[in-house]
Amino acid sequence: MQVKWLEDFIALIDTGNFSRAAEQRNVTHPAFGRRIQQLEQWAGTPLVERGRSPVRPTPAGALLMDTARQMVSGLESSRLELLGEAGRQARTVTISTGRTLARTVLADWLVRLHPVLRDAELRIRTSSLAESVQLLERNETDFSLVYHHPGLTLRLDGRQFSFIALASDKLVPVARADAAGQPTYRLSAEQPVPLLTYSRSLAMGRLLEDHLAHNRHAPALQRRIECDSADALHEYVQKGLGVAWLPWSMVQADCKAKRLALAGERRMELRFEVRLYRPKRRLHALAEAVWASAAPR
Repeated sequence: MQVKWLEDFIALIDTGNFSRAAEQRNVTHPAFGRRIQQLEQWAGTPLVERGRSPVRPTPAGALLMDTARQMVSGLESSRLELLGEAGRQARTVTISTGRTLARTVLADWLVRLHPVLRDAELRIRTSSLAESVQLLERNETDFSLVYHHPGLTLRLDGRQFSFIALASDKLVPVARADAAGQPTYRLSAEQPVPLLTYSRSLAMGRLLEDHLAHNRHAPALQRRIECDSADALHEYVQKGLGVAWLPWSMVQADCKAKRLALAGERRMELRFEVRLYRPKRRLHALAEAVWASAAPR
């Protein structure tokens, strides 16, 4: 059974005339008659009373008419809804990233993206590094903005995905600044320094542990607080609870304002890239424009 047969049947009953219905459906009279016969063959019973003017449905035809109107109306509503959703998707870009990147590197990039996005919608999904990558692999996001460092295991098939280095950043050890703008804790001190650090389940936590374990200049540290939020660690440092390795993009303004101060030398810093990943297949026009704006010139 074809939907157009139901539409033909509705037109026939509404007009009450084969010729006017055929004209309305933009087919010849014989072709229209054959389509009504095909619908009757599918139904297994006559649907219209022939030889009467206007044409009327049989009892079976009247029963089918109610169903036909509901089906055709429902399908048209679904079609319009799908077209609307397709239009919304064409005006929407989705980026998966981590919570810290969302408020630092991504926030800075959004300022530059504004002329490209204009009135479009940007959906930002924050999650762990592994989850951000999985969203990209499942085609649930257009882009994934993630940290990259040799110490991190990031498995994305180079045959299917490409990337650009959107920014570089570094983890720096910081402490609250005293009245003279000096750190209240220094990594060069002989006594162990209270460490405010990331949960081991986070990419930052794994990076920092690897960095300290293989850095021969690493000082004595006393693990004081472990947390899965860089924002929370930032707050704890400001309250003078210890030293934390935080992204420079997050603490640069605090250090310039002398609210925080660097607690160690440059050799204690940990540098890394921030990469934007995408599928190699063609994306919709707006997503391609976003990618073009991020690509190095």
